[in-house]
Amino acid sequence: MKQIENSTILVTGGAGFIGSNLCEYLLQYNNKVVCLDNFATGRTVNIQHLLSHPNFTLIVGDIRNLSDCHKAATGADYILHQAALGSVPRSINDPITTNDVNVSGFLNMLVAARDAKIKKMVYAASSSTYGDSESLPKVEDVIGKPLSPYAITKYVNELYATIFQRTYGLNTIGLRYFNVFGRKQDPNGAYAAVIPKFVMQLMDHQSPVINGDGNYSRDFTYIDNVIQMNVLAMAAENPEAMNTVYNTAYGDRTTLNDLIASLKKYLSDFDPKIATIETIYGPNRVGDIPHSLASIDKAKNLLGYQPQFSMQQGLKEAVAWYWENLK
Repeated sequence: MKQIENSTILVTGGAGFIGSNLCEYLLQYNNKVVCLDNFATGRTVNIQHLLSHPNFTLIVGDIRNLSDCHKAATGADYILHQAALGSVPRSINDPITTNDVNVSGFLNMLVAARDAKIKKMVYAASSSTYGDSESLPKVEDVIGKPLSPYAITKYVNELYATIFQRTYGLNTIGLRYFNVFGRKQDPNGAYAAVIPKFVMQLMDHQSPVINGDGNYSRDFTYIDNVIQMNVLAMAAENPEAMNTVYNTAYGDRTTLNDLIASLKKYLSDFDPKIATIETIYGPNRVGDIPHSLASIDKAKNLLGYQPQFSMQQGLKEAVAWYWENLK
């Protein structure tokens, strides 16, 4: 895989789950990495070990503030824009803040990227953009109507990126993330992602709660596959591969019932009692789609994407990391 080396890269949301993994990876290749984060959802612990690195710079700032965006983008070759307020339920509870961060903040970053003459801005898009489209697998050019304020904000990002390319010549690539999981993903808080939340509950001998009957399925995507996609998107030079969006996934789906079974299996290697914990079933969650499965053909054909970790391989790695760091 072609690496990006000896470049200056701004990672917005660089103290978050995905952002901090990207920062860590990019520093291995003699890049200068600038992290912009306001720590609304990012965590100091994710980047603590990077703070003394000579090529790492932390800027505490907010993408809703244009001057912070300009400061962070100045001198950068590339931007990996990960900063956002994630979570469908959070957007339903607080659509205004979600819009401010995900739309106004995104627009600020586009302006800063344009003004700094960035080579390319790669940004976190979302599988939520597929909305009520029932076709499987999800193909990039077939989407439905959004089912949440969060989904709307992520679709607007794609529209803005297209306009900035046409109007200002700013090259962008959007990565529609599908249920990313792995090391450093925060298990705490009301809007914690499902895998770290279930892991923590099982480690504490609590019954995990599934929304619905457990037959909803997701294309769970391990963090290392996401890192690969970000690097490939930055390195892409073929004009046909740029200024578009790509599914960022493994290309397989797992039901929530199967997910719980796998988690219990891997965790019971550390604590046999976990195998006997019962699962609780609750009502379906507003804004949730029943099934999610990505076609990754476009990413394979245009970017050379070859995901290295299946869901099960990633789950094993993630469970070991959680046991070691959070138990």
